[in-house]
Amino acid sequence: MNKAINPYRHTAQYYETDRMGIIHHSNYIRWMEEARIDFLRQLDIRYSDLEASGLVSPIFEVRCQYRRMVKFEDIVAIEVSILKYTGTRLTLSYRMTNETSGELCSEGETTSCFMNSGGRLISLKKDYPQLHELFEKLAENQ
Repeated sequence: MNKAINPYRHTAQYYETDRMGIIHHSNYIRWMEEARIDFLRQLDIRYSDLEASGLVSPIFEVRCQYRRMVKFEDIVAIEVSILKYTGTRLTLSYRMTNETSGELCSEGETTSCFMNSGGRLISLKKDYPQLHELFEKLAENQ
């Protein structure tokens, strides 16, 4: 798989700031989720289509390290890559960079699992082989 994945871009909004005039830390987690959905979309996988087919992929672990402050109207580029894929779990890494200064603002990871709509853990290799092959190839190339 040689498809180039573009960074997700988020412009920091005023409502995301706190009393100190910087972006509140909880918003970085939201941005990672936005970037995860965009990452899938760039792979021609619409999350709404996955859900319609009975597949859900909830996040059950998240980690975020803050490096530099983000302020209102900063544009943050979020690079997403596959850190680990097991067939039942997918760990993505995120690098959030201020587009103007080039400074690294934050790094993070999310781990999600794959479940059917009834909440039962599934293996993509068995139940969604095309998706399994795609994630496996991407994980090998990163």
